[in-house]
This record gives sequence, C-alpha cells and structure tokens, in this order.
Amino acid sequence: MNRDIEEIPKERFEPAPPNEGEMEKIEKPQLSFMKDAWLRVRKNKAALISLFILGIVVLMAAIGPYLSPHDGYAQDVTKNNLPPRVPGLEQIGIFDGTQTVGGVETNKYEDMNIEEYYWFGTDSLGRDLFTRVWLGTRVSLYIAVLAAVIDMLVGVIYGLISGFKGGRVDNVMQRILEIMSGIPNLIVVILMLLIFEPGIMSITLAMVITGWIGMARVVRGQVLKLKDQEYILASRTLGANNNRLLFKHLLPNLSGVIIINTMFTIPSAIFFEAFLSFIGIGLQAPAASLGTLIEDGYKTFQFLPHLMIIPCILICVILIVCNLIGDGLRDAFDPKMRD
Repeated sequence: MNRDIEEIPKERFEPAPPNEGEMEKIEKPQLSFMKDAWLRVRKNKAALISLFILGIVVLMAAIGPYLSPHDGYAQDVTKNNLPPRVPGLEQIGIFDGTQTVGGVETNKYEDMNIEEYYWFGTDSLGRDLFTRVWLGTRVSLYIAVLAAVIDMLVGVIYGLISGFKGGRVDNVMQRILEIMSGIPNLIVVILMLLIFEPGIMSITLAMVITGWIGMARVVRGQVLKLKDQEYILASRTLGANNNRLLFKHLLPNLSGVIIINTMFTIPSAIFFEAFLSFIGIGLQAPAASLGTLIEDGYKTFQFLPHLMIIPCILICVILIVCNLIGDGLRDAFDPKMRD
C-alpha cells in the first residue's frame, strides 16, 4: 500500500548551535573539601547550637574568674556554705539566698548581715563557687585539649607509619600497641603517682603513655585501605617518595577521620579527669577542676545540693555538646552518611 511519506529535512537532526554565553557560565562555585564539609555541618542545627554553647563555655572559662569580685582560693569560714544569690533575680524569689535547714527556710545572708553577692554560693571553706567552677572548667578543658593534641601528634604518626610500612614493621608496632592497651589507664595513673605527686602532671603522663592508642588503630586501618588506591600507585610510579605519599596524599584523605575521632576524644578525656579527681587521685586541694568540685559537693549533697549540681550540669553540658559536634562532623566527613 502506497502512502505519501513526508521526508524530514536533515537540518532538524543537526545539534543546536552552541550558545557562547551558556558555555562559559559556571553553574556552581568550586568547593574545597573543607568548605563542602562546613556546608554540611551548617545543615545540622544540633551541631551548630552545640558549637555555639561550647564557645560560650570556653569564653567563660577564660574570663569567668575575672567577672566575680571574689577570689576562688580565698577562704573565709564565716561565709561558708552560702546558697546562691544573684542581684536582680532575688527580687522575683529565685536565687535570693534562702535555703531550708531542718525544715525551716532561712536566709543566711540576712542573718549574718552579708551584703556581698555569691552567684553560685560558697563551699565549706567560704570560697566563691562561681570563680572555682570556671577555674575548674579551665583545667578540664586543658586536659581535653592536651588529649586531642596527643592523639593528633602521636596517634596519627604512629598509625600512618604502621599502616604504610606494613609487613614486619606493622606486626611489631601492633604487638606493642596490644601490650600497652592491655594496661588500664587507672593502673598507669597509679604508677605515675609513685613518681610524681597527684595532679595534672600524672594525668598528662598517663595520657601520653596510653591515650593515643585508639587513634593509632583507626588511622592504621584507614591507611591500609587507602595505600593501594590508584592515585597512590600513580604517585609512586611518578617517583613520589614515602614522605610525599604520607603527608601529601594519605594524610589529607584521613583528615575527616582524624577530626571526628579527636572530637570524640575530648569528652572522654574530660570524664577521665573528673573520674580521677572524684576518687581522689587526680588534682589535689586547693586546685579546682570539675571532678574535685563534684567530689566536694558529693559529701554534702543532701544538705547543700547546689555544690554538686552546678559542676555536674556544666560537665554534662560539655560532654553532650562535644558528642553532638562529633556527630555533626561525622555526618559531614563520612561519605556514607551524606544525603
């Protein structure tokens, strides 16, 4: 059956002429790895709020002791165990210096004609708790930063060398790690006390000896996975030496894992210091840390709960925000978690 077939001109199959303006147009700005990660962190509201709270805590640890007119180490037993009293808030019936003793509500400030304000109250020796809380926070944050630095310096370098060398070197280095990880941190601290007095020095040495083991194992595992990738083999073929492969190619690709594990190291170090101070083998009087403040408040918790509740709230806030920030960084750096 004959039908009239309309011929389609060949010109209709030709590609459209290119638009020079559209060809040069950049649809999306180029992003570096860190900038892309930051954009992902910004989507995590919990991480941003936690970062803001952590910044406030760090700022208060730096300037908090100078905001109070009272010295955190000056003792005045005539003003011991005072409840919190805050100007302005006392007018609405909270933090007005009242406390219940033996079922009777009393105001120790009025009974003793004390005109000063102690925002967090005082301890059993009459020392200002507000100043001591921020001094203790400063010490706890110092321990946390120290642990993070040790992880990044010792743990990362040890893990890089162990995973990159492989073979007999890796076998020997991992056996050393297994021996060291078999010794509990508490035992190491007790051994340090036989040489040094209880305090920051013994805690620091304990972290130097065993605190980096977890980071070293994580970095080693990642290096074993990455060192056989094509870009490493190509760089080796082009004549790159081991130092360039380690610090130019492997280390930047491990930055996400290192940052995430460092953030999770910070709350662990703070809790470790607080635990040691609470059981009496950490910082010693008159030095203050969140652990020593909790240990002091624990003795009189039934009668003066604010002595323990205030440092407990602060240490809980630090632990929670650090973990939330770590979760946000993990979601940003881990490709499996990307949306």
